[in-house]
Amino acid sequence: MKLSVVIPAYNEAKTIHLILRKVLAVVLIEGIEKEIIIVDDCSTDDTKGAIQSFIARYDDGSIKYFEQPKNKGKGAAIRRGFEEASGDVIVIQDADLEYDPEEYNILLRPIVMGAADVVYGSRFIGGNPHRILFFWHSIGNKFLTFLSNMFTDLNLTDMETCYKMFRRELLQHFTLEENRFGIEPEITSKFARIKDVRIYEVGISYYGRTFAEGKKINWRDGFRAIYCILKYNLFR
Repeated sequence: MKLSVVIPAYNEAKTIHLILRKVLAVVLIEGIEKEIIIVDDCSTDDTKGAIQSFIARYDDGSIKYFEQPKNKGKGAAIRRGFEEASGDVIVIQDADLEYDPEEYNILLRPIVMGAADVVYGSRFIGGNPHRILFFWHSIGNKFLTFLSNMFTDLNLTDMETCYKMFRRELLQHFTLEENRFGIEPEITSKFARIKDVRIYEVGISYYGRTFAEGKKINWRDGFRAIYCILKYNLFR
């Protein structure tokens, strides 16, 4: 079995080498191999240089690097990564340090056991570290998860999480469309409509960052998420 780690990156020159080092260092259970697929979303800083420097020094042949011709958004970069992935299982990894690659094995276990097709890493369950940040962001996240659950009939606690791991074959069941952060509710609604799909959730750590530290999502993305929840559940 092989795990494809898809990393969308935009202006992450300060942290991309750190997250790549963490991903490379992870030893997966059951001898599972991994490939790393980086999609640079036309960054305006030196993200490209940082990635190329890292590959030149540390690549063991498992890293694939792609550049978007213009800035299209996180969702578009993720779609490109999915297209290039060759693993049996795929996980999304942000290029910052908010999520810990050491926890891939927590998400992998239900899939390896043959119990799950999709595993979400929830920041709101379990006893792992969780940085305390913005009250209204947490309320907005829980509202979006609640609204999504109403239409998908799932009982997720964290629909907006980055850590979504799934069997690659599920991509045959749908086509993704969203270019920005709306891909989170979109992919959730499309997973939920697959017949007999088995979705699990596990607790993960969360080392969130502030806007000064590089966080990019904003209130407009929240309204887009509401639109996407309605669009991909009510009108499809």
